[in-house]
Amino acid sequence: MIPSLRPRRSVLFMPGSNARALAKARALPADALILDLEESVAPDAKELARRQVAAAVQQGGYGHRELVVRINALATRWGRDDVAAIAACAADAVLVPKVESRDEVQGVVDALREAGAPSDLPVWVMAETPLAFLRLDAIAGAHPRLKVIVVGTSDLVKDLHARHSRQRSETATALSMAVLAARAHGLGVLDGVHLDLDDDEGLRCACEQGRGMGFDGKTLIHPRQIAAANAAYGPSADELDAARRIQAAWDKARAAGQGVVVVDGRLVEHLHVLEAARLLAVAAAIAANA
Repeated sequence: MIPSLRPRRSVLFMPGSNARALAKARALPADALILDLEESVAPDAKELARRQVAAAVQQGGYGHRELVVRINALATRWGRDDVAAIAACAADAVLVPKVESRDEVQGVVDALREAGAPSDLPVWVMAETPLAFLRLDAIAGAHPRLKVIVVGTSDLVKDLHARHSRQRSETATALSMAVLAARAHGLGVLDGVHLDLDDDEGLRCACEQGRGMGFDGKTLIHPRQIAAANAAYGPSADELDAARRIQAAWDKARAAGQGVVVVDGRLVEHLHVLEAARLLAVAAAIAANA
């Protein structure tokens, strides 16, 4: 199964308690914004953040940008109020932190229904703990409204008692498990954040690595990271040229009744044609939002 081709190359976390940041986000070149009520918001600012995020979403002006609200977990004292507030605004999705079971997904779906949210409001989940990754298959198949898995590498590294490295070997298994679960269930999947704002080369390498592993895009913590994510996760000119050659050669061969196609010295099969079509569709979707 192929997940939605809605571009999610760059997905920027924005603290809901920062009204200036919420306003600035309307002009940023990110594909999606996660308006945060959880980790980046201090306990005494939770209610302010909730009001500001709901008002910002209702006011609009974000253009093509996908607006996702990260709520606090239902088990916290803020979770239910978060759900009620988001149910009444026009967010594109709700992101649930630290999900560890399929029952938690169902619980959020039930809470959204009880709060009067649109019946098709998508749910995204964060996989951030060892238990979450061990249960990802069940979580990914928990409900049809689940659309995206977001990997939380910072909490995962902490729980593993590991150390962040340039190669990210400490999270390689978990990252692959997230991509496998997402693709098995037709979901989108987003890589974790890069914490070092001064390490541009490290960010570039992480984006290229994530793209190579099959992620749809990267979550970000600062606007200056958007360009690197957009560059890495968008199809390059060379990739698009190759895709067009594959598609044209395949169509010509099929019309001539030939079953074997060679493009640029390489054997082309139907699977390569499907991937070429996907890349071209991704590029078209990105161009439509430009």
